[in-house]
Amino acid sequence: MMEVTPAFLPPISKYLAGTGRSLPPIREWAEDDRPREKLLCKGPRALSHAELLAILINSGNKDQSAVELAQSILLSCGNDLAELGRLGPHHLKQFPGIGEAKAVTVLAALELARRKQTAGLASNRTVLYSSADAAALLKPLLEDEQQESFYAIYLNHANKVLGYGCISSGGRTSTTVDPRLVFEAALLHRATRLLLCHNHPSGNLRPSHADIAMTHRLKEAGRLLDIEIMDHLIVADTGYFSLREDGLL
Repeated sequence: MMEVTPAFLPPISKYLAGTGRSLPPIREWAEDDRPREKLLCKGPRALSHAELLAILINSGNKDQSAVELAQSILLSCGNDLAELGRLGPHHLKQFPGIGEAKAVTVLAALELARRKQTAGLASNRTVLYSSADAAALLKPLLEDEQQESFYAIYLNHANKVLGYGCISSGGRTSTTVDPRLVFEAALLHRATRLLLCHNHPSGNLRPSHADIAMTHRLKEAGRLLDIEIMDHLIVADTGYFSLREDGLL
């Protein structure tokens, strides 16, 4: 996957070091204020975003403590963790004190957090009772993608999740879906129901004419195999759209 630096990020020079230290080194802080010690004493929820990020990056640079450097990184994405999750290593490495190892550590931690949010998709005990349930599982998986990706969730007759998979990944505005791949995987999972989902990187949740037409083609193909298309969701960082809830399926 090609790395894309989000266009909404302000010039990074605005947040680079060089204005002089405003705090002493972390080793000189009171023990209760040091991020690691604070986490051990009070738990991770007591720490700010910057303090948690500072633990990951471990050290600052000649002008900034680890916490100040973390604050600079967060400021560059508007203190929004969702935007932080979209950064690539190239952007992070522009901050003095952030090399490849630290960038990789931050990205790995963000990916673990993302996977934790979608752990229910990998559990054969998860049951989807509504489109909102499905959106809650899929949104963390797709909302940070910079290109359209199409996923299918495979269900049994009781709406228990049997598995899921990415069918295709494309460009910023479209992706090609091969119905044969959709139903080949469904048959392998012995699914009797499918829930479809793709993302809109633009944030616009309305389905295109192509989205609606493709959904109806898959619905008709499913009838031949006695596999029901339960819904087709469109997700973005702004929320989700259900074709079934809107009467389009």
